[in-house]
Amino acid sequence: MITLLGISGSLRRQSYNSQLLLQLRELLPEGVELELWDGLKDVPPFDEDDEAGPVPAALARMRDAIAGADAVLFSTPEYNHSLPGQLKNALDWASRPTSTSVLLNKPVAVVGASKGAFGAVWAQADLRKVLAAAGARVVEGEVAVGHAHERFDESGTLVDEGLREQLGEVLDALVAETRPRVAVAA
Repeated sequence: MITLLGISGSLRRQSYNSQLLLQLRELLPEGVELELWDGLKDVPPFDEDDEAGPVPAALARMRDAIAGADAVLFSTPEYNHSLPGQLKNALDWASRPTSTSVLLNKPVAVVGASKGAFGAVWAQADLRKVLAAAGARVVEGEVAVGHAHERFDESGTLVDEGLREQLGEVLDALVAETRPRVAVAA
């Protein structure tokens, strides 16, 4: 069994990026399960001085969720042509300490949605860069859901079949990268 963790970079309740991750449930291949982590809002601001003290509970939950997953799929909105500060903050915490980071060698993929025309492509590029710098194994592939408010119906279903196909392709690539690692660990 492969455990995939979905992390939305948006804090909004009705986030298009969270809805995008929910679409994965319909696309999961056999033997893959999806868990969504929704504690981003609770992660405190990164401060290197705090690393020596007790680990905040929200941070411990995030690190445990990432460590317990075989792979992570991030879905990010775009704020001022980059990734949201709260997501970057969480990744700063997750990447520390560098030698034992829960992101180190973890297969990850990035998708994104925004109301703008370009579907968070700059935020996705920045997020891939941050993840690679943290030592994650960033899987190729992109899903850029532009005009997201027109791509989901009232129930939160992605109605663009081409985008659903792209999401499935990114999922397949992430699973293909993860399967050999899971087999070796078994």
